[in-house]
Amino acid sequence: MALSIIFAGTPEFAAHHLQALINSEHHIAAVYTQPDRPAGRGKKLTPSPVKMLAQEHQLPVEQPETLKAPEAQQVLANYRADVMIVVAYGLLLPEAVLNTPSYGCLNVHGSILPRWRGAAPIQRAIEAGDSQSGVTIMQMDKGLDTGAMLLKSWCDIDPQETSASLHDKLMTLGAPALLSTLEQLEQQQLRPEVQDDSQACYAEKIRKEEACIDWQQPAATIDRAIRAFNPFPVAYSFLNNERIKVYQAELTHSTTSADAGEIVEVTEQGITVACGDHGLRLQTLQIPGKKAMSVKQLLNGYADRFQIGQCFRQHG
Repeated sequence: MALSIIFAGTPEFAAHHLQALINSEHHIAAVYTQPDRPAGRGKKLTPSPVKMLAQEHQLPVEQPETLKAPEAQQVLANYRADVMIVVAYGLLLPEAVLNTPSYGCLNVHGSILPRWRGAAPIQRAIEAGDSQSGVTIMQMDKGLDTGAMLLKSWCDIDPQETSASLHDKLMTLGAPALLSTLEQLEQQQLRPEVQDDSQACYAEKIRKEEACIDWQQPAATIDRAIRAFNPFPVAYSFLNNERIKVYQAELTHSTTSADAGEIVEVTEQGITVACGDHGLRLQTLQIPGKKAMSVKQLLNGYADRFQIGQCFRQHG
């Protein structure tokens, strides 16, 4: 039996799940996504990846600024959906909405709950040095990612994992996990698992200023931050009053008596910078006005900007 579904989501991660539902036997009654936002240098209003996919398949699209208004709630209720699937939507669902579909609202969350409830579970897992992550399909309630867990799908976090690569892993895990959950929902085979609140931690939204590198930190901590903030907002530091973005680095485990932030070695393999304990070899950088480049490429044209003894700083 096919379910009638309202889908709510906004970014590419959500669009991947919408595509899986489109390819399934289920019926998409409507697609909810955030209002078009200004994007690019021209700040032109741009539809979300979810909206573009929905329009491609001639699906009804709703873009309310909020779901708190009675009028918006009535529009949603008029679709008479069996279930609402929420994937990185970005709008709060009032209790009235949570209770509208026959089976309520299900959420695809990018962590194994109750660890990393909140807005940035992928980045926070890498930043914290977690060895595993995954996707949790959850029955939504009025709390923040506190609802009963319906299905969990695990994956390892590799030593060189970035937020971009983990995002893609979880996106690939999430779609089949969602379809499996819907199948079990239809057959009344779901066994909801209550979250242990004592094990919960929160993945706060990423602030751009967090990406400024503190070279007093241990090299491993800085390395995790660089990977966590790739591709957004991208770790950065200042050298000769220029803001340098750091996309990739590797641990060297070499000890040095140099000051934190000081360049101690420059080779085609990377620029080694002293940290609070060991050195960190920077491998992919972006200087102002240029694209991201390997250090080998950078040294071909800008070797004078990266000299042993120069110091990276937290301010320009």
